[in-house]
Amino acid sequence: MLSEKSTATVRATLPAVGAAIGDITELFYDKLFTTHPELLRDLFNRGNQATGLQKQALAGSIAAFATYLVEHPDTRPDVMLGRIAHKHASLGVTREQYPVVHRHLFAAIAEVLDDAVTPEVAEAWDEVYWLMANALIAAEERLYAARRVAAGDVWREWTVTGRTDETADCTTFRLAPADGGPAPSFAPGQYVSVQVELADGARQIRQYSLSCAPGDPDRTITVKRVHGGGPDGEVSGHLHAHTAVGDVLRVSAPFGDLTLTDTTSPLLLASAGIGCTPMLSMLEHLAETGHSAPVEVVHADRSPADHALASDHRALTHKLADARAHFWYESGAAPGDHTGLVDLDAVPLAPGTHAYLCGPLPFMRAVREQLLSRGVAAADIHYEVFGPDLWLATT
Repeated sequence: MLSEKSTATVRATLPAVGAAIGDITELFYDKLFTTHPELLRDLFNRGNQATGLQKQALAGSIAAFATYLVEHPDTRPDVMLGRIAHKHASLGVTREQYPVVHRHLFAAIAEVLDDAVTPEVAEAWDEVYWLMANALIAAEERLYAARRVAAGDVWREWTVTGRTDETADCTTFRLAPADGGPAPSFAPGQYVSVQVELADGARQIRQYSLSCAPGDPDRTITVKRVHGGGPDGEVSGHLHAHTAVGDVLRVSAPFGDLTLTDTTSPLLLASAGIGCTPMLSMLEHLAETGHSAPVEVVHADRSPADHALASDHRALTHKLADARAHFWYESGAAPGDHTGLVDLDAVPLAPGTHAYLCGPLPFMRAVREQLLSRGVAAADIHYEVFGPDLWLATT
């Protein structure tokens, strides 16, 4: 881990670096995209760049990693690193890209902090960067090897064999390998990246959870169109407006670390909004494997009309031997459902329950706090974070 000399230097300079990290990352991206415009066009999320979320994400991940090294010198934040590695693998990131990031990041650090960046400070933060980078490179190459693909070679063409409009803003696409070969295996809860070519020639990428059972010959994803409250979603909007049965999409191999690994314990599957999609895959798998322990299915949405795949969500729950659905809606709740925010006091939790959460960060934090207060062990609460703030869910 971090050397004693560098630990002392990082501890002493962390406040200054932390205070300037926003300026550093903004300058870093300016330098990176000026030199490598293809990265913004074809790899980085342009919407997150426009809103500043990507800048916050890089700043947060570096600060979180450095803080962890200083406060826990004998361990490593493997949960955070694993989550980021899965995201990178789904994008096809390779080890050759890390020196490029390093060059422009450290040029930005030197420019922003100026005389404060002594050789000793530069050496210490260089050690932090490469500890993080090398851990990610190793994890990503293990993921590629497990998928039996060359590093970064994760893309395959898939044909759209079905399209169903679930709600006004959510559409399900059924996909089959365009080459007629078998679909790769995946674990319930994993996601794929989808790359589309936009009108300006950019090839933007977004991640979507697989909502089908691992044994299905085809694959399904449900895409929520992002619009209002910020830049409209380029990929989701393109898929909704321009993708029809018979079209071909570039789709990555499956990745993701929120996977259903314990299929004998009591379970709670909690989601909000489009976060229901990995839970449907888990429910499909549990039904196929004859899961008999208690399962509590919790979902929150704005209204029944906004709840994508609601009938599937309920029907799959009823397929299980001992399962109940608990749905909360901000408005329009039918008899038997709940109005308002999720309140787990209304949900029975069997001893030894393992919980899986997917949805917006405020929802997951609220549900996690309620689970902890009910006695569920922190180690038994697993959750998926999409978007640029993967580093936030570090436990």
